[in-house]
Amino acid sequence: MRILVSGAGTAGLSAGIDLARAGHDVELVERTNRLRANGSPIDVRGEAIETARGMGILDAVREHRITMTEQTRFVDRSGAAVAPLAMQEINETPEDIELPREDLMTILRQALPERVDLRFEERIVALADDGDRVAVTFASGREAAYDIVVGADGVHSAVRRLVFGPEEEFTEHLGVYVAIGDAPGQETPGTARVTEILNLPGRFAGVARYRDKALGIFEFRSGPIDYDYHDLGAQKRILAEAFAGIEDWKVPELVEAVQDDPNLYFDALAQIVMPSWYRGRVVLIGDAAHCATPMAGRGVSLALLGAWTLTEELGRHGDDLDAAFSAYEQRHRPHAAAAQEFARGGADLMVPATWEAIAARNARLSAAQPL
Repeated sequence: MRILVSGAGTAGLSAGIDLARAGHDVELVERTNRLRANGSPIDVRGEAIETARGMGILDAVREHRITMTEQTRFVDRSGAAVAPLAMQEINETPEDIELPREDLMTILRQALPERVDLRFEERIVALADDGDRVAVTFASGREAAYDIVVGADGVHSAVRRLVFGPEEEFTEHLGVYVAIGDAPGQETPGTARVTEILNLPGRFAGVARYRDKALGIFEFRSGPIDYDYHDLGAQKRILAEAFAGIEDWKVPELVEAVQDDPNLYFDALAQIVMPSWYRGRVVLIGDAAHCATPMAGRGVSLALLGAWTLTEELGRHGDDLDAAFSAYEQRHRPHAAAAQEFARGGADLMVPATWEAIAARNARLSAAQPL
């Protein structure tokens, strides 16, 4: 079949690899001019490790493995350690492989078969499914028809909006925003990798380190904010306003540092919950279908596993797309639902709303694992 995949993130690249190796002709379009490599390191976990093996990328993933941190600790307003964060609080899977996002993107792109037509600065603006083919119009003015369209274009999926309806119909906001950017000057000399987190009521400011890099990480509680998520200037203003007037610890310098990062990541922690992930000849995978938010730590694993499962079911059911898409969803939905459920308690752990909640969290963590 001729298949169009929208979005060249983990889900889209994985779909390109798997579908092309299964014999399909794949076109992969990405609205930006490059692969997204910014953000904190990511994890390949659980069943996704075997998926990576099947894709032939597991050795490369392991070669780029890092230890993001040897210790994560909460600090007070002066920077003194007040409580440790044990890994079991944020990771219940027995095995995971952590690596920089930029390394995984490189691995996936290098694994793309030559038959995949990867096009940057191209995006879908209209879709028309007549039951036999999907006619697609692109922002460039180009028109083409495909047997299947795969929406792998993330939490703000254009494919989902065009086919299923407005984003807000499927969004469950968790009441938190996150920002991540490079924080030069915050690296730790030597080999120690310590992640430090300061909590103020409803706010989190931290610095995380790996290799020779440091990242400033911010979270803050808020209801939905009306802004253009493509507008970097608006994102910077919202971040600055959320932490305005806070002079504690390293907060001012971290805010300044990440605002200088042209690839600053900023978004709401919001889940995508849909009754169905497919309609006609259009199917969604990855965050477009079931974003669990970064609090789950499973977005990459779900993307790898979802693309693999979709490809397997297309192979099993041939031209019966309804059966293939239904089987893909039935197999994959339990993984997505578990990740979303795991993430829903993350705000209370990482961004307590009051001083009393911060103190109670710190006391619980310290009792379980003294500093």
